Amino acid sequence: MEPRTRTAAILAAGFAALMIAAVVLYGMNGRAVHAGPPAVLDRVKLAATPVAAPEVGFADASGKRLTLADFRGRAVVLNLWATWCAPCVKELPELAKAREALSQDKVSVLAVDLERLAPEKVGAFLNEHNASALPIYTDGELALMRAFETESLPYTVIIDAGGRVIATASGPQKWDDPQAILYLKGLAPS
Repeated sequence: MEPRTRTAAILAAGFAALMIAAVVLYGMNGRAVHAGPPAVLDRVKLAATPVAAPEVGFADASGKRLTLADFRGRAVVLNLWATWCAPCVKELPELAKAREALSQDKVSVLAVDLERLAPEKVGAFLNEHNASALPIYTDGELALMRAFETESLPYTVIIDAGGRVIATASGPQKWDDPQAILYLKGLAPS
């Protein structure tokens, strides 16, 4: 084999090995196989052992009762918030942008208001705060807050497509950061 041909063969083999390593490390569909959120999601804590999400109810804009089971088959970013919570309000536009960047049949963003406000008032509030891309969900009974045993807001629960809680975040996050979007896309079922 000529030196030039041998060099080309070595380079081609090296490139092929590099591509195989990239597929192994980052998955066929761009999904990172290594565990853990990016540094920008510094408050996200992975569950030591994923557990089934509770089957508690909340309502959509029409008053229809839903549970987290209604979203099974896709990953869910469940965010609990209230209009009086300044960090929640700051985070809402970022959640709206994240929702717009995600395929909702694969990763659903559910921002649930924990007050006894009429859906129209919640919708108007979302519009006023650049978060109109978020659907209206409410839980005036605080069932979700009790089920997840939290007293802090905003509080976010990340649920996998199988309906298991895989992570939580107490406090606001930069959900619209490109690294956060990539991480959330990586949760989508294939």
